[in-house]
Amino acid sequence: MLKEVTITILVDNLAREGLAVEHGFAVLVEAGGRKILFDTGQTGAVLGANADALGADLSGVEAMVLSHGHYDHTGGMPLALARAPGAAVWCHPGVFAPRWSVRDGQPREIGMPPAAREALTALPDGRLRRVTAPVPAVPGVWITGPVPRLDPFEDTGGPFFLDPGGTKPDLLPDDLSLWMETPEGTVVLTGCCHAGLMNTLMLVRNRTGGRPLRALFGGFHLVNAGDRRMARTLETLRTLNPALIVPCHCTGEAAVGVLQGAFGEKVTPGAAGGMMRF
Repeated sequence: MLKEVTITILVDNLAREGLAVEHGFAVLVEAGGRKILFDTGQTGAVLGANADALGADLSGVEAMVLSHGHYDHTGGMPLALARAPGAAVWCHPGVFAPRWSVRDGQPREIGMPPAAREALTALPDGRLRRVTAPVPAVPGVWITGPVPRLDPFEDTGGPFFLDPGGTKPDLLPDDLSLWMETPEGTVVLTGCCHAGLMNTLMLVRNRTGGRPLRALFGGFHLVNAGDRRMARTLETLRTLNPALIVPCHCTGEAAVGVLQGAFGEKVTPGAAGGMMRF
C-alpha cells in the first residue's frame, strides 16, 4: 500500500502556460520514494523542455513503462534513457511491430521511431523487461500486462493495421496500463487504452479484489467512440464511481464534454504541467 502517489504530466496534447505541446503523452509517477516514467511523448525535445521547466529531475527514474508501441508514446525514449541511464524499461514484446494508420486508402506509419527502437534494442536483457502478465515495475506500482478484450462494445479506437495496405488489422495486443494502491483506493493510469477503458478497469478491479477506484488518469481513446460505447463507458464508470477522472491525450474533446456532463466536478481535463497528489 502506497502512502503517497504523485503524478505529473510531462507531455500532453494540451499544456499549461509556458510549456510545450505535442500530440503525445508522458507522465512522471513518484510513489513510495521511487520514480517511474510512463511513456515518453513523441519527441525528446518536448519531454526534456517540459521536465526542465517543471523541475522534474528524470535522473532518478528507475523504471520506464511503455503503454504501447505508437510513435507518440515512444519517440522520446532516446532522451529519457540519456537522462536516466540506469533505468529498466518495461514493455510488451509487441511494441516493436511495424504499424500504420490507413485512412481513405492513405497509409501513415505510426510505429516506434527508428531512434527509439535502436535505443531499446541496445539495452542489455536485464534492463529491457518484457511484460506478458501483471507485474510490479517497482513495489506498489503494477503493470497490467496484456488486457483481455472481453467487452463487445470496445475496439482499438481507429483504423490501425500491421501493413500499409490495410489488410492486417492491428489489435494492439501490447496495450497496457498501470495501477497503484493507496489507502483511499486504486489509482489507474492509462496511456491510450487501446484495449478499452472498460476492459482495463475490469482487469484492475479483479486483480485488486474490488477495492474502490480512487482516480482514473490518462488517455482513454474515446475520440472515435460511438454512442453505444460511450453509454456503456458511462455506465461502467458510474458503477465504479471514481472520485477523480483526469482525461488526457487521445480521449477526445467531445468525449471529455460527455464525461464532464455525467460526472461534473469529478472530471479535471489533463494538460502538461498538471500535477495530482494522492
